[in-house]
Amino acid sequence: MPTQRNTWQKDAVLHALSQAKGFVSAQQLHSILKKHGSPIGLATVYRTLTSLVENGKADTLLNKEGENLYRDCSQGHHHHLICKKCGVTLEIEAKQAETWAVKVAKENGFTEVTHTIDIFGLCKKCAVKKPNK
Repeated sequence: MPTQRNTWQKDAVLHALSQAKGFVSAQQLHSILKKHGSPIGLATVYRTLTSLVENGKADTLLNKEGENLYRDCSQGHHHHLICKKCGVTLEIEAKQAETWAVKVAKENGFTEVTHTIDIFGLCKKCAVKKPNK
């Protein structure tokens, strides 16, 4: 694989992504960068995010509207627990899922298997119902 060169744009997107809470869209990230005075274009943000995902430095998932959301992912392989309401995201260990994924792949003749596990629900804060007034 060719070496990826570092650019100020890539550094800016990586920094903004590392500061974001949970998953964010490319548009949200672009807005954050613009607020901080960056001249980076939206197309560059998209290209950079795509490159970061391909290189394992960012995670991506589709929201219910079909939009890609991104999150900093510099810790290696991991899984997520994601609040459907506020988007708060926790990294979780899923050792049994790892074993299960390998077993199912092998049973079905698959090799070079990868997987992504994202579990969606409501966090404690969002699950608390507000009293009706």
